[in-house]
Amino acid sequence: MTTADQVLGRRLERPGVPPARAVAPTAPRTAALPASLQDIAVTGLWRTGLAAALAWLALGGLTLYWPNKEVGFSDWAFTTELGVAALVVGVLLLVVAVLGANAGRVGRTLRPAGQWLIAAPLLLALWEALTAKLGALPPPFFAPPQSLIDVAYEDWARLGLSTAHSLRLLAHGFVLGALVGFGTGVWIGWSRIAGYWVHPVLRFLGPVPASALLPLAFFFAPSSYAAAVFLVGLATFFPVAVLTWSGVASVHKSYYDVARTLGASEWFLVLRVAIPAALPQVFVGLFMGLGASFSVLVTAEMMGVKAGLGWYLQWAQGWAAYANMYAALLVMAVLCSGLITLLFTVRDRALSWQKGTVKW
Repeated sequence: MTTADQVLGRRLERPGVPPARAVAPTAPRTAALPASLQDIAVTGLWRTGLAAALAWLALGGLTLYWPNKEVGFSDWAFTTELGVAALVVGVLLLVVAVLGANAGRVGRTLRPAGQWLIAAPLLLALWEALTAKLGALPPPFFAPPQSLIDVAYEDWARLGLSTAHSLRLLAHGFVLGALVGFGTGVWIGWSRIAGYWVHPVLRFLGPVPASALLPLAFFFAPSSYAAAVFLVGLATFFPVAVLTWSGVASVHKSYYDVARTLGASEWFLVLRVAIPAALPQVFVGLFMGLGASFSVLVTAEMMGVKAGLGWYLQWAQGWAAYANMYAALLVMAVLCSGLITLLFTVRDRALSWQKGTVKW
């Protein structure tokens, strides 16, 4: 037995001295890292990014070196540009993947989307092969990815103007419907009289689709734009009003009792107790109203408005310009996704006081 072992043995034999704790072998630090960072910590290489780079390079090679199938009128424009763009993306991802942890902020931003960076070129390659290369999906009903670049280059002014008109109409209708719905929901949830008289009317007329009132709106409204604003606001109003009422009505009575004990007035109870407690459900209503307003927006613009994405879709269908139609649908998807992200940001800021009490 060595000297160190003898000293440790005498320590264990002393009365009142706790035995030495066995030190468990520490787990490697990489086990605590996210899955997207473990391979970088071990090998210094972002393997998912490497696979994504190879997928984008394959898409570029497929687009450039596989000849397009001739269509009746002409070849697809911007095929070379699409292939070069895919190659550039592949090279940039390859650099980020090789740099690994040294890629900095760019690498940290791209790592969570690593699997999507692989799926996107694979889907684009399938789309390209079925349309431009094989012609399995017949034109003009189905257009390849490069046709969207053609639309953006040739018709960007009309598409941009339609997007601006749709944004203006959506903003007016959504804000108006959200404000009226929020006020109505607070009124129904707080006032017994409003709950008795207004709540049954809301439950009776609220589920009626806003698009079903399209003829009446265009008949009574002074202009087609006012009718479209009314329909978009009506689609937003119902979910916001119902969920706001539900949030206010479900506030625990003890909150009001404590506030009244401290001398709170009725307005204080509404503004500082009921409304903050109901905000989580209010934002759920806003999310639902945003989705409903988008569907009504397209319908309203198709019927009477002279500009907007709905009008653009109808115009593209009339001229059999299906590539323009797909481009408008893509713009609508990006627009809706961006607004939802913005609403999530506002919600996180408004409900930041709940982070300590609610599991996010």
